[in-house]
Amino acid sequence: MLNITKNVNGSELKVILEGRLDTTTAPMLEAGLKEALSGVTALKFDLAKLDYISSAGLRVLLSSQKTMNKQGSMVITNASAEVKEIFDVTGFSDILTIE
Repeated sequence: MLNITKNVNGSELKVILEGRLDTTTAPMLEAGLKEALSGVTALKFDLAKLDYISSAGLRVLLSSQKTMNKQGSMVITNASAEVKEIFDVTGFSDILTIE
C-alpha cells in the first residue's frame, strides 16, 4: 500500500510518500508523476513515512531525476535509516540529492 500526496506551490512540487514503494505501487507513482512534472522546476520527495523502497521504486526516482535534470532540481528529504541504507548500497546516494 502506498499513499501519495502531492502539494503544488507555483512551479514547486512536493510529493509525500507513505507506505511501501515496490513493484505493485511504483507504476502508480510513475503515472502520477508523468502528468505532475510538467512545468515543475523544483521537485521534493518527502520520505518520512516511506517504510520500504524496491528496485522498481528506485527506478521511478531515477526516471524523475533524469526529467528534473532537464527542467530544474530534485531533492529527497526525511528518508529513514532503512531507506538511506538502500540508497547507499545501490549507489543511488551518489546520483540523488538527499537531505
